[in-house]
Amino acid sequence: MLTLLVFLSLVYGLEGADVVLSCSLIEEGGGMGGMMGGSMFKRTPSTLVFRDLVGNADLSPELVTPYNPPETPNADDLIFELMLPSIQIPNADLLLHADCNEQEVVCEISRYVPRDAELDSLPAHFIGSVQLDGGGISLTLVLQTLHSETTQSHTQPLVQSTLNLTLSQAGTLLTEVVFVVFSRVPSIVAPIGGDVMLDCGFRQKDSVPGQEVALEWRLQHRGNGRKILDMKAREEETDTAPELFVDREGTSADADLLVRDGNASLTMQGLKVKDEGTYICTVGSGEFQTQQIVQLHITQPPHVTLSEEKLIFQDSTPQKLSCHCQRYYPLDVQVEWLSQAPSAEEPVSFTKESSLSSHRQHSDGTYSLSSYLTLQPDEHPPGTVVTCRVSHSALETPSDVSLTADRTEPSKRFLLFLFFSFFFTNMHFKNVNLL
Repeated sequence: MLTLLVFLSLVYGLEGADVVLSCSLIEEGGGMGGMMGGSMFKRTPSTLVFRDLVGNADLSPELVTPYNPPETPNADDLIFELMLPSIQIPNADLLLHADCNEQEVVCEISRYVPRDAELDSLPAHFIGSVQLDGGGISLTLVLQTLHSETTQSHTQPLVQSTLNLTLSQAGTLLTEVVFVVFSRVPSIVAPIGGDVMLDCGFRQKDSVPGQEVALEWRLQHRGNGRKILDMKAREEETDTAPELFVDREGTSADADLLVRDGNASLTMQGLKVKDEGTYICTVGSGEFQTQQIVQLHITQPPHVTLSEEKLIFQDSTPQKLSCHCQRYYPLDVQVEWLSQAPSAEEPVSFTKESSLSSHRQHSDGTYSLSSYLTLQPDEHPPGTVVTCRVSHSALETPSDVSLTADRTEPSKRFLLFLFFSFFFTNMHFKNVNLL
C-alpha cells in the first residue's frame, strides 16, 4: 500500500486543492527471469501531482501544507504533474479526504501506447491506476505529455533520465488527462434474487462527434472467464440500432447513456450465486482503450431454526437440540450455544460441548449446516434460556433463536405406572370389602 499525501495550492490565482500521490512506475524487466518463469517488472518510486483537483471552499489553509516542487530540479526524479481540469474526474474529493479518513491509495503508472501509435512517438502517453483502499473511487487515467512549447526556456532543457523526456523548469513532467475510465463503486454486495448496477463510466478530452464507443463487460471467476456483454454505439441521429451481444438473461447497458454521458454501467437482474466474481469493464473510444474492475459479492443470510418448539426435561434424561442454518451464502458461518439461568447475569457458552455437521451445498449454490448440543437437566434448571446464535457476513447482527427450559414433567411410563397402581389398588380394596 502507498500513502496518500494531500496538499493545498496557495499560489496566487489557483483556487483548487492539489493532491499528491506516492506512486510506482512499473516497467518490464529488471527482475529475475529464467528459472523463476515469466517476465518480471521493475518498480521505481514516483510522484503523481493532481493540480487543482477540487475546490478548496471547505478547506482551511492552516490545516494543509502547500505542495512545492523540489528547489533543485533533478533529472532522476519522477514527478508527473497533472494539469487539471482537462476533463472532469468524478468524486475526486474522495482522494482529497482519504488522508483524514485514514484510507490508503494504491497508485501505479506505466507506459501506454494508443491505437496506431509508435512506442516512442510524441506526445508520450502513460496509464495511471489510482485505487482508494476500502472502497470509493477507482480510476484508470490515460496521461498525455504536454507540448514542448510549455517548457521552453533559454537554458538547456532538463531530460528525465529514465523516460528520456523533457521536464519543466520545476523538474516535473507536465501531463494532462485525455481519457479516464472510472468506477465510483468498485466493490458491491448484492443478495440472491436481487438486482444490481455495476458502476462504470468514462470521460474523454476532445472526442470526435459521432465517434464509435466500444463497451465490453467480462466476468472472471475462479480461473474461468466469459464475455457478458459487448456493445458498439455512436451518437448519431439515425434509427440504426447499436451492435449488441448479451450472454446473460436480464443483463443490459444503455447505448444512449454510453455515448451521451459516458455511462458504461451494467444492470443485472435476478442474481444467482454463479454471477459472483470480478467484472472487467473495458471502454474504447478513438485511439484510447482502458478498463476498470468491479467486484460483485453475492450474499444470502441463513434461515435459522431449532429442532424443538419446547425444551422440557423428563426425569434426568438429557435433551438433544439441533440448530439448523439453511440456504446461506457465502460459506463461512459461525454457530454459538449460550445458556443463561434465571439467577445469572450473563449467559454461559456451551459451544465447546456442541458438534457440527458437514456443509451441505444445494443446487443453487447456497449452503446449509446443523449444530447439535446435548443438554443435561442439572445444568439447565427451569427458566433457563438456551440460545443458538448464528453469525454470517450477510447478517448485520447475529441471528438468535431461543428456548426456555420448562419444569420437569412426569414421563408417560411413570404416568402409566401410577394409573395401573391406582387401578389395581382400588380393585384390591373392592375385593376385600366383598369378602
